[in-house]
Amino acid sequence: MPSKIILEKKQQAVAELAEKIKNSVSGVLVNYQGITVEDDTAMRKALREAGVKYMVVKNSLTGRACEEVGYGEMKQYLNGMTAIAISETDAVAPAKVLKKYAEKVESFKILAGYLDGAVIDEKTVTELAEIPNKETLVAKFLGSIQSPLYGLAYALQAIADKQQEAPAAE
Repeated sequence: MPSKIILEKKQQAVAELAEKIKNSVSGVLVNYQGITVEDDTAMRKALREAGVKYMVVKNSLTGRACEEVGYGEMKQYLNGMTAIAISETDAVAPAKVLKKYAEKVESFKILAGYLDGAVIDEKTVTELAEIPNKETLVAKFLGSIQSPLYGLAYALQAIADKQQEAPAAE
């Protein structure tokens, strides 16, 4: 039976992790087995730069925290050496960075994640990683809006030029 102090520390850790999960827009659960220290350091740096919190927490504590915020389904993936990456702002960032390392290191594996209040499987996390970032999507959207406007402007300019030439010919 664990002592009261140890139990309180564990309960505090669960509460803190649950709060981080609740305040985030997305998260990804990975099995980090087999990643080298060099790759792990580079991955953690890339995650930090993307604004993602990456934590290695005991599976039992992660499971309790997930259950506390309504992601109890994730408990089935908590076997072995797992870590969780959480993003408070960019829903795609954890998936993008971790997918890069899952492709690079054979034993490093994306297990599951959560997004918009629902647990998502490995396939969905991988598909999420394929989505361009917000800035790229906005730029593509603006480009697609501007294209017809430019066409209209050129057509109107051609009509105006043609009408200016017609009186000069008469």
